[in-house]
Amino acid sequence: MIFRTASFQDLDASTLYALLKLRVDVFVVEQSCPYPELDGRDGEPGTRHLWYEVDRRPVAYLRMLEDAEPDGPVCRIGRVVTAPEARGDGLAGQLLTAALAAVGERPAVLDAQAHLAKFYAKYGFAPSGPEFLEDGIPHVPMRRG
Repeated sequence: MIFRTASFQDLDASTLYALLKLRVDVFVVEQSCPYPELDGRDGEPGTRHLWYEVDRRPVAYLRMLEDAEPDGPVCRIGRVVTAPEARGDGLAGQLLTAALAAVGERPAVLDAQAHLAKFYAKYGFAPSGPEFLEDGIPHVPMRRG
């Protein structure tokens, strides 16, 4: 298992395809949510892609974005995903730990699927607003720092 991190510009076409395929396979197909997974943010300046791969195939992934807020920029963590065959190995937690190490003391935000709020709480995130539906799935906005 190999850990990788890259900006959009540093991703080759086959790696980008594999990362997007993992996201679509889980978020669109497995979760039955036909929504625009390709949201235009993957290539923004400051975006980082973190993943674990086995035999050049991504098995866990997350994306870090820079969001502007009135009090200054925050890191938005999203698209946290693990392939079905790799679930239970702690890879999402390891990716989250790596992302938060890069964030340091800066604030970080995410929109957790409601059933995963306790998972994110273990990493210092707390609910920061009311639960909402996104593509029929309950989510909770959360903040750290």
